[in-house]
Amino acid sequence: NMIRTSKQAISGERVKIVPFRRQLKETMEELKMKPEYAERYMNVGFSGGEKKRTEILQLLMLNPKLALLDETDSGLDVDAVQIVSEGVAKFHNEDNSCLIITHNTRILEKLKVDKVHVLINGEIVEEGGPELIDDINRRGFTHILDAQAEK
Repeated sequence: NMIRTSKQAISGERVKIVPFRRQLKETMEELKMKPEYAERYMNVGFSGGEKKRTEILQLLMLNPKLALLDETDSGLDVDAVQIVSEGVAKFHNEDNSCLIITHNTRILEKLKVDKVHVLINGEIVEEGGPELIDDINRRGFTHILDAQAEK
């Protein structure tokens, strides 16, 4: 109900129940979510991984122009990170943007990353493209922290 109500508020139009239910079912299947999750209150009694999947479900159903995902991969097992990453990849296209805040690059492995920014104490200290992810995976953050300490 929350997602359907949100879609109506965004579009300003009535969302027809049958097409909505069909889209919800298909999207939940893609995210490997059990159908009964749709009958539960939002995030009540969900595990951390289930909450993350519901966030991606909302992302795919509401299709915002800008998505800010803050540590969406936190606490997820390898399979759940893969599912969430695939959901984000499905969302992102030329008509929207996605800002992903993470301490772990695993969620980025399956995504087309345009820009990478490293923040320390709220300040951008390093910028680059996808190659920066590879560099961090190889060398970690230590060299960036050391360079900041020298400044």
